[in-house]
Amino acid sequence: MKAVELRTKELTDLEKELLALRKIQFGLRLQLKTQQLADISQVKKVRRDIARIKTIIREKEDNNEFRQSK
Repeated sequence: MKAVELRTKELTDLEKELLALRKIQFGLRLQLKTQQLADISQVKKVRRDIARIKTIIREKEDNNEFRQSK
């Protein structure tokens, strides 16, 4: 998932996407601990996608607060 794609989405869509990625992350962690995960790099990719979404959510919230304070 690219940041350019995420910036076009609404805040509610980003929050839904974040929730879905957290569920995926949980499943991957379980698979990792039970040694059922074949591709370990998926954990890193999901973690970075979560961080990317959280950053964009924060930017949008800050931008909205800035607009409201004017």
